Amino acid sequence: MASVTLPVNRCDQPPWVIASHLFNRNPLPIEIQGVRRAHRSLFARLGRLEDPKARARAFREYMAFVFQVGKWRKESSPLGRRSLRNSYLRFLRGWMQDASSPEGAVLKGWVESRFGLPPVFHAGLITDLHAPAYVLYLVERMRESARTNAVEAQFDLLYEFVQYELRRRHPGISSFTLYRGVRNIEDYRFLEKPGAHRAVVRLNNLNSFSSRLEHAWQFGGNVFEADVPAAKIFFRADLLPDVLPKGEEEAMVIGGDFEVTVRSY
Repeated sequence: MASVTLPVNRCDQPPWVIASHLFNRNPLPIEIQGVRRAHRSLFARLGRLEDPKARARAFREYMAFVFQVGKWRKESSPLGRRSLRNSYLRFLRGWMQDASSPEGAVLKGWVESRFGLPPVFHAGLITDLHAPAYVLYLVERMRESARTNAVEAQFDLLYEFVQYELRRRHPGISSFTLYRGVRNIEDYRFLEKPGAHRAVVRLNNLNSFSSRLEHAWQFGGNVFEADVPAAKIFFRADLLPDVLPKGEEEAMVIGGDFEVTVRSY
């Protein structure tokens, strides 16, 4: 995958493996270094709970305890209140409103730092280091990250929780068929077109997908249908009910090159 930065990461698979469409054919587990070990008490507690809703509640309680999520009103200083208020919840909700928002820049920055995949779009195509879209991405990423309380560490734990839940709820399932509505198909780089409706396309480093085809049509006149590795699912709304207002269809998928079926009106 072409990059505007050196491809380094903090997980147990190299960036060029994660980015390849061949990874999606033969997916492997991905683990962010040190996260499960640092939070082993949480995963031990999850292992004792059979009810998925109880596990989701345990995760939210742990985030509140470790990162003070939701406790910003108790902070006396304005700077402290703002830092605590800018939790992973704010960034998930901001992303769903607009993936090219400042919240989107922070999430794309997290993907770049952990998985080694740089963004290719942020309010415009990112073609090189001097592209206006890349400059905007850097500015918003640095500015918003500085106003948070260890939000990248919160994303790390969220990702590992999602991976745990997917394995627990869907044992033996390594991929899920998901759908992405596409409004401006010309914004995508097509690498191969092996068939009339089949293509290998380069996706952004983080993308919104839906579990239902009919829901994806709401977002454009074209839909990409893809087999998405479980390891590339950063967040799925049904795993943490009530976090997002849009319901259970939403998934946030780590990008790279994907084989897709292109459906059009």
